Amino acid sequence: MKISECMTPDVRLTDPEMSLREAAQTMAECDAGVLPVGENDRLVGMLTDRDIAIRGVARGLGPDAKVREAMTHEVRWCFEDEDSDEVLATMADEQIRRLPVLNREKRLVGIISLGDLAKEREKRAAGAALADISQPGGQHSQAAH
Repeated sequence: MKISECMTPDVRLTDPEMSLREAAQTMAECDAGVLPVGENDRLVGMLTDRDIAIRGVARGLGPDAKVREAMTHEVRWCFEDEDSDEVLATMADEQIRRLPVLNREKRLVGIISLGDLAKEREKRAAGAALADISQPGGQHSQAAH
């Protein structure tokens, strides 16, 4: 199955200069725990509700701090025409629960989550990926930043 068949196409962007409060309000409005961060027509980061809590609040940043101060700067993504098995393996290897989805012109067209894949695939494969993703540490550990 192609990622375009199971991704969430409605995705909102945030700006790195937006406040954490505004970003959190946007997350609440669209009932999402993640926002891709765009600047000058480029994807420059990802901000999760966990980033706000761990990289923001836990480190003393207030609600008026900028998204740039708490976001994950290194962005992993997938293409909409990639096979879901490959993307699921990447998510497990990289310990990532959600990925922005780009078209081949590198324009944001959606977001894919482990939950999206679990709904469309065999639960055993999604469960195995979650077990790998949930291992402590890893490249994207917030404690490492």
